[in-house]
Order: sequence, then structure tokens, then C-alpha cells
Amino acid sequence: MKYTEIKEDNASTVTYFLLLGFSDLPNLQAFLFGMFSIMYLIILIGNSFIIVITKIDPALRKPMYFFLANFSSLEICYVSVTLPRILFNIATQERSISVLNCATQMCFFLMLGATECFLLAVMSYDRYVAICNPLHYPLVMNPTKCTQLAAGSWLGGIPVQIGQTCQIFSLHFCSSNQINHFFCDLPPILKLACGDTSVNELSVYLVAMLFVAFPFMLILASYTKIIATILKLPTATGRAKAFSTCSSHLIVVFLFFGSATITYLRPKSTHSPGTDKLLSLFYTIVTPMFNPLIYSLRNKDVIAALRKLLLRK
Repeated sequence: MKYTEIKEDNASTVTYFLLLGFSDLPNLQAFLFGMFSIMYLIILIGNSFIIVITKIDPALRKPMYFFLANFSSLEICYVSVTLPRILFNIATQERSISVLNCATQMCFFLMLGATECFLLAVMSYDRYVAICNPLHYPLVMNPTKCTQLAAGSWLGGIPVQIGQTCQIFSLHFCSSNQINHFFCDLPPILKLACGDTSVNELSVYLVAMLFVAFPFMLILASYTKIIATILKLPTATGRAKAFSTCSSHLIVVFLFFGSATITYLRPKSTHSPGTDKLLSLFYTIVTPMFNPLIYSLRNKDVIAALRKLLLRK
């Protein structure tokens, strides 16, 4: 381990970390590299496809698909914060990361995570207006309003998450520099801090409540009203069509919020490296990989646009 002495308080401070990642699986390194490379390609190609098709097909120039294109762009950025580093660590077996790079990775991961929570809430609001107030939908979800909602989702979490990252990395890390994780995440970093971290843990809970629980409650409120409205529709065909426009979004919401909530809102005593890695893999890599499939295969407009594109080719 590499330490630098701080003479003022005779303490030692870590100057770099070791991301242990999947080093406990030495015989599976080649398999893991291949698997993560394929997953990264699927995420890049699948989400890029959604971005392109929503831009070139006139039938998809609607608020719902504007937000979906934003969501796909976000997924590419979100995964690119962690997966390239995982692939580099496995390929080179070089697991060290400077404190600055670790803080930068955490900051971008938290900012993009907050954006995902907000954007999922905005997408549920879009469905709420479309189903519960269809006559006012073009007026309420006009291009200016959509741009403002998207910009707010992207920018809303930046100041708080920068502040939280600075707070975490202002702590002293003197017991160890080994992070038993595959990226710089909050729970494993806090475990390495010296002294009492209860204030920092409380801060993590409060920020998680703001950026995870609050958007999730808005989504639940939106879908409570959506479901109540759908059930009042006179025909089974109308109900089925309305449900089909929401089902993809609901699946993504529960996949993302379920794993993120368990990771950040459960007590510190219940955290274990194996469980943390598994849950983090789920919401950082697995969910973004399936999102394009969920949104495209369950959406008739996207399937129709794909057919037109293929026939044109």
C-alpha cells in the first residue's frame, strides 16, 4: 500500500486505491473480459439504435420518444463511467486508481444516477398527461416544456452530488486502500474511512431519499392515477393499448429503483462485498443492456419504424 505521511496529526492518508473487482475469480478473468465486452457492445449498439431511429422517423417525433432518446443517451454515459474501467482492470490486471480519478468516477456515477431517477419520473409524468389528460397533452408537453424537463433532469443533481463527493473524499482513508468493488461506489469507500462516519452515512441516506425515494414516489403517484384512468376505459382494447404504452417504462422503473434502493437505503450492517457487487452489476450494467430490448420489442411504434428502416435499406 502506498501512503504519504501527514505530520500535523501523525496520521497516514491513502494516495491511491486498489479496485479489487473480480480478482477473487482468477480463473474466470478471460471469460469476464469477453462477457463484459459483449455487454458493453450490446448497450452501445442498442441505445444508439434508439437514439438514431427516434431522430430519423417522423412518426417517433413525439415527447415520449424525445425522452426515450434522452434516456438512451444517459444509459450510454452511465455505463461508460464504470465498464471501460472494469475492462481495463481485467485486461491489464492493473487495479490501482488515484484518489482524484476515484472521486471523479464516483461524482459522474452519482450525477448520472440522479439524472436517471429524475428522467424516469419525467417519463412517468409524460405518460400521466398522455393518458389522464389526452386533450391537453399537446399543449402541456410542448417542445419547450419537454426541453426544460429534460435539461432539469440532466442538471438537477449536479450541485448536490459534487458536494457529496467532496464531503466523502475530505475524509481520511488510513486503514486500507483496497476497495472490494469494481468501481468507486459510496458504501465501499465509506468503509475505508477513519473515525466516525455517521454524519456522512446520514448525508448519503438524505441524498438517496431526495434523488431515489422522492422520484419513485412521484412515479407511483403518476401510475396510481394512470391505472385508475385506464380501468375506467369502456373497451378492453382501449385498456390493453393504454397499458401497453406504460408497461415498458414500469419494468425499467422497478428494475432500476429496486436494485438501487436495496443498495443505498439498507443498513450498513447488512452490506457485504458479494451482495454489493451483484446488486451494482444489476443496475449499472444488466438493466441498461436490457432497456433497448424492453422499449423496442414491447413498442409497436418502434417496431414499425424499424421495419420501415429495413425495407428502405
